[in-house]
Amino acid sequence: MPRMGNLDNKDRQIIRALQRNGRITNQDLAEAVSLSPSPCLRRVKNLEKAGIIRGYSARVDAKAYGLAVTAFVNVRLERHDEDTVNRFEGEVMRMDEVLDCHVMAGQADYQLRVAVADLERYEHFVRDRLQRIGGLASIDTRFAYGVVKEAAAFPI
Repeated sequence: MPRMGNLDNKDRQIIRALQRNGRITNQDLAEAVSLSPSPCLRRVKNLEKAGIIRGYSARVDAKAYGLAVTAFVNVRLERHDEDTVNRFEGEVMRMDEVLDCHVMAGQADYQLRVAVADLERYEHFVRDRLQRIGGLASIDTRFAYGVVKEAAAFPI
């Protein structure tokens, strides 16, 4: 069974094909990666069991869904003690508006990708959700007004 970071080229081909189309049939997947169906399915099941493939989902247009505003929010904490970090990370995990939260090196401690319907909802998010966590030294927001590239598949 493959382990994290221990994938061969065939595993990477399977993953890339599934990232491009998570609804592909095993028959078509096997053909796309030049395997017979049984070994292909076995590899997919092993990748799932190892936690390398964590799930499948639909990619949805955020604006069509009603989330017209995407904000990238850099947050710096006042303190970096265990309680402050755990409180911040725990609260962020419960915020549906936060699509991604990355621990950062450099000026910011975290970068959040936030999706909301409009600027009024973003203000509500900051004032009533984010600031209430406490222990934040700064919040710096950048709004995206377009997307040039949005990759769904990792490079091989």
